[in-house]
Amino acid sequence: MSLAVIFPGQGSQIVGMGRELADAYPESRRVFEEVDEALGQKLSDIIWNGPDDALTLTANAQPALMAVSLATLRAMEAQGFDLGASAQFVAGHSLGEYSALAAAGSLTIADAARLLRIRGDAMQAAVAPGEGAMAAILGLDHETLQAVCAEAGQGGVCQIANDNGGGQIVISGTKAAVERAMEAAQAAGAKRAIALAVSAPFHSMLMQPAADRMAEALSTATLSAPSVPLVANVLASAIADPEEIRARLVEQVTGQVRWRESMTYLADGGVDLLLEVGSGKVLAGLAKRIDARLSALSVGKPADIEAAMARLG
Repeated sequence: MSLAVIFPGQGSQIVGMGRELADAYPESRRVFEEVDEALGQKLSDIIWNGPDDALTLTANAQPALMAVSLATLRAMEAQGFDLGASAQFVAGHSLGEYSALAAAGSLTIADAARLLRIRGDAMQAAVAPGEGAMAAILGLDHETLQAVCAEAGQGGVCQIANDNGGGQIVISGTKAAVERAMEAAQAAGAKRAIALAVSAPFHSMLMQPAADRMAEALSTATLSAPSVPLVANVLASAIADPEEIRARLVEQVTGQVRWRESMTYLADGGVDLLLEVGSGKVLAGLAKRIDARLSALSVGKPADIEAAMARLG
């Protein structure tokens, strides 16, 4: 068995996530305390009690999801799991890269929380409300959709933001251009084009102000070599050099999350089991549709940890 540990991105948050872990494992509770202290805010109260609109705010959702992922991992470690000895790779969807790096010891949990708060604030502030949009396009191949986006731009911005696999690609850009692309995609054979309820056009060129802010923040952050290589979103291949990781985290703000290719890279590298650590089961569901060679377990609650530890032996 060859293992990769993967970490979810924005959209997987739900009020109450991680509460059972904090109640069951002191190691998990300490993660939430550490994040609260790093941010100077009782984020754990929002995570566990809401309200939902507060948790959904980008600046809260990003460090919150990281906190739940690391709380889950610490609980697994308390049961004997050793990521460095057990996994061949780590990967994370968008903000999940910060979770992956904290899990692999490249970033401290406190630094990951602070960086994600800066990232969330910067992404939110990069584009005025109502100017940008994102949409999920179902059932159209990457090459065709790329051509649709190029045609739909017409002086605006429209690009592929997330190639999630399983027939789902997300596009991002200026509102009018994304709306043109949605119509054109359906005319080109897409099964559906769904406008997403997001607060900004993430992973597009419109995020350049946020990328500049992250370049500044990451320039003073301490990054160590991860205990296992990171499969970077923008490369869909593994890296371990701290300076390259720093550069790719900046590039990721405006670049495409190449998740489908990342999962194929893992399968081609011999990985046959994925452990999705944190809130939800989105990535496990995608993986099974991307490549039949991959099986996946989602771990986010005490019962999940018991099942995962039994599977891992």
